Amino acid sequence: MSATAGQAQGERGLAERLGLKAGQVVQEIGWDEDVDDELRDSIENLTGNELLDEESDDVVDVVLLWWRDEDGDLFDALTNAMRALAEGGQIWLLTPKAGRSGHVEPSDIGEDATTAGLSQTSSVSAAPDWSGTRLVTPKGRR
Repeated sequence: MSATAGQAQGERGLAERLGLKAGQVVQEIGWDEDVDDELRDSIENLTGNELLDEESDDVVDVVLLWWRDEDGDLFDALTNAMRALAEGGQIWLLTPKAGRSGHVEPSDIGEDATTAGLSQTSSVSAAPDWSGTRLVTPKGRR
């Protein structure tokens, strides 16, 4: 396997870890200079679409929400992120890993997600410095 093919597979693996698929439309909210560009690139490569910015009014399959403890009210951010979601869509909440600046306690994520009407379905190591929490609307509400 060539280095390029290996690199492409590695990048693809980051997006696949999030369960993303070709053709999905992904909106990115909370971009800042600390986000993981390799993860962003892998999502665009796998889906075949550029990430939409937070100003987009399009309906999306997935919202990628970069969130740090100092970013404000997580409940409000989740509520706003749900507005763009297609039926059956999901939010990937990306937060700094424990011990890193901006880390968000899992209990805070759980509380705010539940209050916003979302269910936490899985958590992954999304990138070297970022954890990912998959949030969906409960099946009864879809």
